[in-house]
Formats: sequence, structure tokens, C-alpha cells
Amino acid sequence: MSRVLIVVPAYNEAQNIKKTVKDIKNNTDYDYVVINDCSNDNTKEVCEKNMFNVISLPVNFGLTSGIQLGMKYAYKHNYDIIIQFDGDGQHQAKYLKDLVNEIEENNTDIAIGSRFVTEKKPFTMRMLGSRLISAAITITTFKKIKDPTSGMRAYNKKIISEFIANASLTPEPDTLVYMLKKRMKIKEVQVEMKNREFGESYLNPIKSIKYMANMILSIIFIRSITKKEKRRK
Repeated sequence: MSRVLIVVPAYNEAQNIKKTVKDIKNNTDYDYVVINDCSNDNTKEVCEKNMFNVISLPVNFGLTSGIQLGMKYAYKHNYDIIIQFDGDGQHQAKYLKDLVNEIEENNTDIAIGSRFVTEKKPFTMRMLGSRLISAAITITTFKKIKDPTSGMRAYNKKIISEFIANASLTPEPDTLVYMLKKRMKIKEVQVEMKNREFGESYLNPIKSIKYMANMILSIIFIRSITKKEKRRK
């Protein structure tokens, strides 16, 4: 049976983190660690008061550093699977076993919690960026990722090792291109996500446009030239 670690990156999630950890505990028997990215609200105090397993960073490093720290934690403690699970309450822990089963039963390297496996992606401005990123991934890898911006992902031990060995890897769509070029197997699993109940996303309209542009440029001009490798066993 795989040892599974849920990594919960959290920045200013004092109003959401208690409910998020409760959801994890009620719906899984997996271990978890909250990575508090130097929140300037009382996220740290909420975690400590409730005796959550938490690592608090002294400086706000951003999502990538939080996930990389989670990867190092998983590697050090010999976990087989790591799950990225947002601390803002939008993800639902009841789907995490489905992601783990996909990895264990089908030799999958990355299982993405996707909103659009069986459901259609809406034609909205909000989803325009997702559609463009999906198109860029398809053009460069000939593979279809329907929900490339989903932050709910499970990674097996090979992917954990890739993150440890390559500090340039991020929990973003361009890394999916890198992994596909490395012949890693990526599958999407249907999930549902909730709207954020408290707080606001760091991606305002301007930041969203910049994010989309950066991702597409990285996919086309950086990750797409990753040397292809034979499928690892």
C-alpha cells in the first residue's frame, strides 16, 4: 500500500485552512503537511492552535517554493505519492483516493484532478486562458490536457525525484509539458471543485493575463524543447 502525503500550500488562508484540514481528515487516511508561506494573516496561529502538521516559512517565497518544499519533505520521509491540495477550500478531499487509485492501478505518473473529463469546459472569459494553454500543450506534445491549470494533482515517486533533481520545475502547466517530453504518463480524473468561500485569489485580471502569457511562452519556447526520453518502467 502506498504511503501518501497531501501537501497543502497556504498563503493568507486563516479563514479556510481549518475547514480544509478537516475535509482531509474526514475523507482520507493520508498524512498531510500545511506549508504556510509566511502568511500575513493568522494562518500560522490557526494551524498551531489546532495542532496541524505545519511548516511555516520565514519569507513569502510563492507557490513553487512551497510545493518544492513539500516534495523534499516527501522524499525525506519516503512517501510514494504526493498530492498537491489547495488550502483555499476549493478542492474536495473525497476525490483524492481516485487520484491515488489512478497512480497505483494504471502505472500513471501524474494524476490531475480535472473538472473537464466528463463535463464540458464552458465558453467563458475565465476559461479562455485554460483553453489557450491546453492548445499550446497539444501543439507541442500532441497530448490533450483538458484542465491544465488544476491545482489538484497527485505525483508518484518518479515525479518526486524529478522535482528534487530539477529546481526549475514548478506546479504549473508548463511542467506538464516537460513531463510529457520525459515520457511520463499523465491522466486526468474527473472531480468537482467549489467556489472559494473566504478571501480572494491572488490572480486578478491583469495577473491572470500575465500568467497565461508566461505559461504559453514557457510551453512553446522552453519546455517544448525538452529532450524526449524513452518511457521509464
